Amino acid sequence: MYFSDETIQEEKKTSMAKNKMVYFFGNKTAEGDSTMKELLGGKGAGLAEMTKIGLPVPGGFTITTEVCDLFYKNNKKYPAGLKEEVSKNIKMLEKATGKKLGDSSDPLLVSVRSGASVSMPGMMETILNLGINDSSVQGIANKTGNLRFALDAYRRLIMMYGSTAMGIPREKFDALFDKIKQTVTRKRLKITAGTQVLDTDVNEKELELLIVQFKALYKKEIKQDFPQDPEEQLWGSIGAVFGSWMADKAITYRKVEKLFGVVGTAVNIQQMVYGNKGSTSGTGVCFTRDPNNGKNIFYGDYLVDAQGEDVVAGIRTPIKLSDFEKKDPKAYKQLCEVRLILEKHYKDMQDLEFTVEEGKLYMLQCRTGKRSPAAAFNIAVDLVSEKLISKETAVSRIKTSDIEGIFYPAIDKSHPQILKDAFIVNGIDAVPGAAAGKVCFSAEGAEAMAEKGESVILVRKETSPEDIGGMHAAQGILTATGGKTSHAAVVARGWGKCCIVGCEELNIDYVKKQFSVGKIIVKEGDFITLDGSLGNVYLGELKLVPPKLPASYETLMKWADDLRTIKVRTNADTPKDATHARKLGAEGIGLCRTEHMFFSTEDRILAIREMIIAEDAQSRKKALAKLLPIQTKDFQGIFKAMDGLGVTIRLIDPPLHEFVPHDDAGQKALAKSLGLPFATVKQRIERLHESNPMLGHRGCRLAITYPEILEMQVTAIVTAACRESKKGVKVFPEIMIPLVIDATELSILEKLTRKTADAVIEKTGIKVKYQVGTMIETPRAALLADKIACSADFFSFGTNDLTQMTLGISRDDAGKFLIDYVDENKTGIFRADPFQSLDLEGVGLLVTTGIEKGRSVKPKLKIGICGEHGGDSDSVKFCCRAGMDYVSASPFRVPVARLAAAQAAIEDKAEKAAAKKAVAKK
Repeated sequence: MYFSDETIQEEKKTSMAKNKMVYFFGNKTAEGDSTMKELLGGKGAGLAEMTKIGLPVPGGFTITTEVCDLFYKNNKKYPAGLKEEVSKNIKMLEKATGKKLGDSSDPLLVSVRSGASVSMPGMMETILNLGINDSSVQGIANKTGNLRFALDAYRRLIMMYGSTAMGIPREKFDALFDKIKQTVTRKRLKITAGTQVLDTDVNEKELELLIVQFKALYKKEIKQDFPQDPEEQLWGSIGAVFGSWMADKAITYRKVEKLFGVVGTAVNIQQMVYGNKGSTSGTGVCFTRDPNNGKNIFYGDYLVDAQGEDVVAGIRTPIKLSDFEKKDPKAYKQLCEVRLILEKHYKDMQDLEFTVEEGKLYMLQCRTGKRSPAAAFNIAVDLVSEKLISKETAVSRIKTSDIEGIFYPAIDKSHPQILKDAFIVNGIDAVPGAAAGKVCFSAEGAEAMAEKGESVILVRKETSPEDIGGMHAAQGILTATGGKTSHAAVVARGWGKCCIVGCEELNIDYVKKQFSVGKIIVKEGDFITLDGSLGNVYLGELKLVPPKLPASYETLMKWADDLRTIKVRTNADTPKDATHARKLGAEGIGLCRTEHMFFSTEDRILAIREMIIAEDAQSRKKALAKLLPIQTKDFQGIFKAMDGLGVTIRLIDPPLHEFVPHDDAGQKALAKSLGLPFATVKQRIERLHESNPMLGHRGCRLAITYPEILEMQVTAIVTAACRESKKGVKVFPEIMIPLVIDATELSILEKLTRKTADAVIEKTGIKVKYQVGTMIETPRAALLADKIACSADFFSFGTNDLTQMTLGISRDDAGKFLIDYVDENKTGIFRADPFQSLDLEGVGLLVTTGIEKGRSVKPKLKIGICGEHGGDSDSVKFCCRAGMDYVSASPFRVPVARLAAAQAAIEDKAEKAAAKKAVAKK
């Protein structure tokens, strides 16, 4: 199992070529290390690093991710020299182990496993026991004294190679195995109906029969015999791993996780160790801390007499680590020692895969563990307390999805009897949180239901990587088998999605599309509710409530606030939203949309419609007078909620046609309310029609045509500010004029705004400081920002419209085709949806141009962003580096923006330090 230093050093001297494609590891020496994740993949880098620090790792070698990239760029052909490098490393492995691939008496068997630079649990392929064939199976049995083990290893290889490398549906192999278990094994052991027949119950004769059937299936499907040449098996398996990189499930996962720019997967070929050698052997997956809550306790699953795929696939429900300790205290002690070494070494919670072969521990994988959102905060804060990491590192490790997930709901437990009556069954609490939705038994069905806007709970016997689309579409996941480290649990945990596994009392019938627990029958389309924190399943759609945030959330966000250099505001149109956003950390309002206030009551919408229908200025002013007290009261509430903080209020922006009815019934009702003939109302509304209203009569253009609208709104804003100021509220109104395209245009409206505001201040006798600024949301405004800045106290980039106008793409219609633009496998034109994450190359250039030009005239010009991009992590980081003073986001995105701003400051500091170090070296 181990190799002499002499062997490795000798081979290493000649192996470090410039275009090296294969890296060897073994016996405390490795050609790679943990810093080479991009090249060796996470698994390969982890194996190399664990080898270097002296852990028991079976030897092997890694084919780099660059080879995968070249494989696809070269029409699925391997680069020149690869076969020679692989052959050379096989010889190194054979020489060091004293075993030979294909030997009939004691062959070298290897595993072939994937490993990208980012974790993609279960998305790509693995093949175990490679190298076994008809002639060597008896040799293995003789060498180990365990015929059942040899046969079990062979049937696994045929099944995995057949399904993974050759594309035979796995279900066909499973059906043959199940038939043997039900018709032969059950009868031999006299296992009663309703009791599960385990894989380990199958004996040697039954396995021999199964192997014959597996080989017959292989020949029927592939039209040739199962390969006996280990080299053919090896290259078929390497091809299967590379092929799995572009499998639908892997592509879907990368889209969901927004994994862009990852070149491919590495391939790890490693000497086999066996967990299926009987009761003193087994395999497991564990986490150095609890991934659900972050507590510093050892967490994981162990399967006796099994191989690694059995744990992840969830085909058997494993035992807890505490039971593993009782069963094999010596091996458990070894594992605990490894746990401490790795967590101290990596300074983070680790996800480990291991095998125990006849009492001896071997490590097969080490990677940063996926964790629930609450666990992410708890672990980060605890590691700082334990002096393993800095506050900056802790903040850097939190992801946007962690922020979002921490606000996931919980079940309302204020009425215990309701919960008692609705209870169906209890399973393993794999991922905390709660979810309610309609039952669906297929991934495809779940996706279809979700597209219709329905909440879905995906219910499966066990999930597989092929279910990834449905898992992502579902609100929650429920499986009948599996443990806390099964595929369903690992993937759901990464998404912060409620998940219950190992619910063995579930009797799932895919044909009838129902599951039963005792006498309770639940059909597809029925509502159930999951409590992922307790593992409870309830009938019906129970009430969900906001969760209680862990103390670590507040601690870490305080660190983030201390680190960031820009402010974070919110987009809020009501006092309620403003108050909520302030609780989430907002430091003011960056966008208050006045038009939203008009839709809240019938009286308001009628008043704005009366103004729009008015034929002359006098009639408009009369209608606007009705809106003045309403708007004033609204602004008072917002100023009060934001006491001491700035409030940017955008004057009316949408085209007027959006406020009026366009059907005859609505227009007749409006005519009746206003006491006007139906024909008059219809005619005036038709005159509002525009071919392209988003580029039409809207924003500041309305104020140019109808200055009385601006006068009413400014009067309401400043009157509200004066009233609240008189009450002792500290008000800082910022009046924002939207959609400007010219300096003269803004100058006209800025002067009218100040004239109107100053008149109110003079009338009330209460001094209020206010600012007048504009939204930069047209390309022309960004290019002429130096001239426009002469009339502005501040700029706020409205990147929603700026993106539309720069790209010439309507955000309302983009969904029909934009997916083709962000699909890296189709075009890869954009890395992400430009309406969600700022187009840095195009729109970003206009933003930086606007900032530079504006501050060339006014060096202290206040600048922010108020589009939806203000709540996107990557966009916020861009805003920080561009020199903005603040970003503004919707209330629930405020914590995301706070975190992103802090991470930008940390990254900027690190870049400056690196640059300084580079200069010092020169």
